[in-house]
Amino acid sequence: MELVQKNSYFGLIKSFLIWSFTLTVCLLVVGFPVGALLVTVGILATIILQTVLPASAVLLVTGSIFAINISIVLIGAAVLSFKGIDPEQVSWLSWLHGQDNLINAPVYASCPLTCQFDLDS
Repeated sequence: MELVQKNSYFGLIKSFLIWSFTLTVCLLVVGFPVGALLVTVGILATIILQTVLPASAVLLVTGSIFAINISIVLIGAAVLSFKGIDPEQVSWLSWLHGQDNLINAPVYASCPLTCQFDLDS
C-alpha cells in the first residue's frame, strides 16, 4: 500500500513540475503581449504610487506583478495536476513530449518530375 501511495505522490509531483514548466514557457512565449500590457499598467501604477510611497513604489509594483505571475503559474499547475490531467493528453502540447504532429507532409520541388519513375526496373 505504501508503494502505491509513494508512486502516486511522485506522479503528482512530476505532473506538477511538468505543468509548471509548460505554463511558464507558455506565459513567456504566448503571453508576451500580455506582459507588455502588464508593464504598461505597472509603469502607470508606479507613477501614481510615487506620490504616496516615494521610496518603495517601484519595488511594490514590480514585486506585485512578479508575485501575480508566479502565483498564476503555480496555481494553474496545481489545479491541472490535482485534476489528473496529464500533459501528454493535451493535443497542443506535442512539442513537449516530442511527437511530431505534421498536418501536411513536405513536398519537394523535384517530386513531380521524379516520383513517377521506378529506379528498380
